Amino acid sequence: MAAPLFRPLSGLAADEKLKNWAGNLEYSTNKLDAARNLQQVKEIVTKYPKLKVLGTRHCFNHIADTKDRFISVTDAEQQIVLDEKNKTVTVNAGLKYGQLSPVLHRKGFALHNLASLPHISVAGACATATHGSGEKNGNLSTAVSALEMVTANGELVRLTRKEDGDKFNAAVVNLGALGVVTQVTLDVEPTFMMGQYVFENLPLSQLKDNFDQIEASGYSVSLFTNWASDDITEVWVKYKEGDKAFKADKEFFGGKLATKNLHPIPELSAENCTEQMGVAGPWYERMPHFKMGFTPSSGKELQSEYFVPRKNAVDAILAISRMGKQITPHLLTSEIRTIAADELWMSPCYKQDSVAIHFTWKQDWPAVSKLLPFIEKELSVYDVRPHWGKLFTVAPALLAKRYEKLGEFRQLAKEYDQKGKFVNEFLKMNVFG
Repeated sequence: MAAPLFRPLSGLAADEKLKNWAGNLEYSTNKLDAARNLQQVKEIVTKYPKLKVLGTRHCFNHIADTKDRFISVTDAEQQIVLDEKNKTVTVNAGLKYGQLSPVLHRKGFALHNLASLPHISVAGACATATHGSGEKNGNLSTAVSALEMVTANGELVRLTRKEDGDKFNAAVVNLGALGVVTQVTLDVEPTFMMGQYVFENLPLSQLKDNFDQIEASGYSVSLFTNWASDDITEVWVKYKEGDKAFKADKEFFGGKLATKNLHPIPELSAENCTEQMGVAGPWYERMPHFKMGFTPSSGKELQSEYFVPRKNAVDAILAISRMGKQITPHLLTSEIRTIAADELWMSPCYKQDSVAIHFTWKQDWPAVSKLLPFIEKELSVYDVRPHWGKLFTVAPALLAKRYEKLGEFRQLAKEYDQKGKFVNEFLKMNVFG
């Protein structure tokens, strides 16, 4: 407790603005208090009338922004407590998946899924329903079995899947609106090895008749395209070793087996990508697309992502493909993945198996901002839901219709935060109406 509650951002000049990792977003204040333990979190929360949690800064919109003051728990004292009997691990909320995963593997355990990037914090990923891929795999939030958070009045609240039902399902994907999450308990399973192969130039026409077979071919499958041709540029098939082992023929639904490691953005070097070509490795070195030790993806980019019901997957993909001439000039790459349904109120996969269509854009917001409404209009017939932490222009009224639990989520937020301490402009507009 002798450590100061306020800690300046290291390496940041006095007149330099705090930004997100991609550099597209300049936060509205540099005022940040870094909490290293629970007591410090409580003191910071009760000290200020307005506050937002700043995590690993991988969101592309203003969901975590504030004009007032930030609190960060990313440098909190590391906690990794494994309960082998109940197959859970409890961690400090700011821990990154890339820090947690090797420790779990050494102890003989694994997580069921990971996102493309291992550089993100556990609490931040779960708060926005960040996901990996797989027909039977829920998003990262579905691994949460308990969480602890400090609410607006400084009270510590613990919620568990087993005991708290609806409150728990509301709080996991909390969008930063309920409090400061300090601890998360995740389900784990026995560790496993994985391999992955990449196939190039799979004809888009194959999706019409074989989408289900393609997506079921591995534990996790990603389709990459720039919508410039009638081909899926790359298909990444990740599979468990010894679990109905994937057979890598030279041809995969018309796609050709890659003969070297590839980057999802074909023009970039594959140096920072996880190992391909069927080379086996631990689950945490194969499920993400990018290695922990490297700058992820392109870096200077924008991202949008839209979720549609799995039953509408092919129609939605073909609708976007017809926009190729509009999309391609502004795009780095696009990724298509499947995610299993869940019971988490504010998850885009709430009660529906989903397909996510992801766009990694060149960093030209004026052009992208004009294009997004047209994409959203094409997908509106499928009641499209956007990723909460990425760029979208879907109207708040439509969000309210597409999230049937939104009204109840608002009520719970008022219960935990009566004066709106954690409500910023983004939440005021898109969640609280």
